[in-house]
Amino acid sequence: MPVDILMPALSPTMTEGKLARWVKKEGDKVKSGDVLAEIETDKATMEVEAVDEGTLGKILVAEGTEGVAVNTRIAVILEEGEDASALSAAPKAAPAAAAAPVAAAAPVAAAAPAPAAAPAAAHGDRVFASPLARRMAAQSGLDLSGVAGSGPHGRVVKADVEAALKGGAPKAAAAPVAAAPAPVAAPVAAPAPVAAAAAPKGVDAKALADKLGMKYKVLPNSGMRKTIAKRLTEAWQTIPHFGLAVDCEIDNLLKLRAELNAKSGEKISVNDFVVKAVAVALAKYPAANVSWHEDGILQYETVDVSVAVSTDGGLITPIVKNADRKGLATISAEVKELAKKAKDGKLKPEEFQGGTFSVSNLGMFGIKSFTSIINPPQSCILSVGAGEKRPVVKGDALAIATVMSLTLTVDHRSVDGAVGAEFLKLLKGLIEDPITLML
Repeated sequence: MPVDILMPALSPTMTEGKLARWVKKEGDKVKSGDVLAEIETDKATMEVEAVDEGTLGKILVAEGTEGVAVNTRIAVILEEGEDASALSAAPKAAPAAAAAPVAAAAPVAAAAPAPAAAPAAAHGDRVFASPLARRMAAQSGLDLSGVAGSGPHGRVVKADVEAALKGGAPKAAAAPVAAAPAPVAAPVAAPAPVAAAAAPKGVDAKALADKLGMKYKVLPNSGMRKTIAKRLTEAWQTIPHFGLAVDCEIDNLLKLRAELNAKSGEKISVNDFVVKAVAVALAKYPAANVSWHEDGILQYETVDVSVAVSTDGGLITPIVKNADRKGLATISAEVKELAKKAKDGKLKPEEFQGGTFSVSNLGMFGIKSFTSIINPPQSCILSVGAGEKRPVVKGDALAIATVMSLTLTVDHRSVDGAVGAEFLKLLKGLIEDPITLML
């Protein structure tokens, strides 16, 4: 029976994607794990892998097509022994509401879901199973008729055979979790552009420019840009923001940084010190390592620091996980690697989804201070300005010091002013006396 390949949901915010490129062509042989296509999501370019063996019988969505709704049929795989005539028998699955994707190491192609515990689908004496599953069963003497199929349409796949041979329940982690069968739904609507919401009193900028004869060119919004606009508008409108600011003298930090770089040959940045200091401060003061939820404030047991990275498509925040347990050199290497992957559009979902606190640094552009919009569902984001020589008072004398301004934006529902102030006080002490970060 032909296997439908559906447009998968590769991130929680994805409702549609662009089919950027077909890696396989019609008529190509396909085995489980082969990359079929590349999909541009609202955050990155992801690969779609096959979960079954066969031949790519028909491509239903041409490469370069934008706005393909999640769960739309994009291709059909023919099983061993099937030819093009079987395509007419393939079910015409309509796009359905997106199911929440399972966070896996590598996304796989989503196929029409069936309950994982159902017995293998059969027609007469035939058991629906992938060629690989059949070979494995034949070699081990396993009767497939009693094996529950977790693949598309209840098909028995490799994981089911392995589970049966081990005497365990079949695992269905290779496919996105799907809701129970429901009436066919219309394609999920794409996120509405937020430009109108952002403009004052709903003014249509394009219509106004046309009316006034203003000259302009349209730069099409990417899926990533639309998502950024939507999420930030929602954050600003629904989260009660407030900011707290503090100045830090960083001459000791700069001196320690120079010594470490000279001895190690590494290029640890000021931002790496800030990420480490934030992580240590959160570990010592977990009241700021939280998210708001109606059921109760979530206080995280890990410290995962999201670091804002600017790309051609917009801002994305890859995560340094367990940053409080990592040294400066490790943090520096991870931030560089994540930033490169972000700019290349190669981040995996687990590398940018989640995080418990964000850091955004515009110091390299000479920005003295700024206030960031919170990155939901997090409750705090730290804005880091440029270090610059400023006059300071030490004792009763005027002196010159290198000063860096930090602004903490918090969600007042989960972080009170006193909590934010205590966190900044602790952070300032760590930055001004950076040797404590080594303890």
